[in-house]
Amino acid sequence: MPRPKILLTRRWPKAVEKHLMERYDVAPNETDQPFETSELRDAMTRYDAVCPTVSDRMGADVFKAPEIRAKILGNYGVGFSHIDVNACKSREIVVTNTPDVLTDCTADLAMMLMLMVARRAGEGERQLRSRSWTGWRPTHMLGAKVSGKTLGLVGFGRIGQATAIRAHKGFGMKVLYFSRHRAAPEIEAETGGQYVDSLDDLIVESDFISLHCPGGADTRHLINAQRIERMRPGAFLINTARGEVVDEDALIDALKHNRIGGAGLDVYEREPDVPNGMIALNNVVLLPHLGSATTETRVAMGMRVAANLDAFFDGKEPPDRVA
Repeated sequence: MPRPKILLTRRWPKAVEKHLMERYDVAPNETDQPFETSELRDAMTRYDAVCPTVSDRMGADVFKAPEIRAKILGNYGVGFSHIDVNACKSREIVVTNTPDVLTDCTADLAMMLMLMVARRAGEGERQLRSRSWTGWRPTHMLGAKVSGKTLGLVGFGRIGQATAIRAHKGFGMKVLYFSRHRAAPEIEAETGGQYVDSLDDLIVESDFISLHCPGGADTRHLINAQRIERMRPGAFLINTARGEVVDEDALIDALKHNRIGGAGLDVYEREPDVPNGMIALNNVVLLPHLGSATTETRVAMGMRVAANLDAFFDGKEPPDRVA
């Protein structure tokens, strides 16, 4: 029997590509550039499996070819709001993701963004590299303390809980969380998380607001102009979830007029495009979607995709099926 044909829409860590090539007829993306919609649509007719990433917009148009060969999308990532899941269901295409393996690294990065924006680390490094630092002085680049402050988590899944543990146990922060479902008492005890049943109340009570909710239509602009207006004057917004959760225009306006303390962002509404108005500001830390960017995690993500493909082509239920 011929080996299934697999398309990787971007380059993956070499160890994972090698692992897949031992089992499948793999076509890597040699240019490592995002595919156009027409290329993705064509791929659905030529491969048995397509393995997209967050940079691939798998909208309904991708699945409109009369004859579709691919029967599984092995998504490289935990979030799948870039995939039209309903269109996949209508064409009987299985969709899987990669949960668990990126939890710690993304939680680490959320804490890093809190520290960087509160202590003005990005701004300070830019000053030093430009040779404009004139030396230590008592009033130079004063920031905000992180330890002991109140952290409000929007979403309390694996990453939100891991962030809570770091903040509460490592920095003595009071941790509030808003989620569709309240966590079990033992999870609240382990993380220090205190449930708040209103997002607006959480925003008002928090010095730091960190987003850990899924993307998609239900959460688009969840953090809008009205909610940003409710933030404390010195509060900070942290986003390692999905860019569309935040109304970027409203955030830029609040930052520009110093209505909040600042923001730390790893994701954006129209990646890789970041608004010029955001880049011009000093009170925001901007990272290029690095949440899971460690060698260990990116390899583990790829191996998780491989496990889902193995199960599917063996006629078994993929362990991480989301559709």
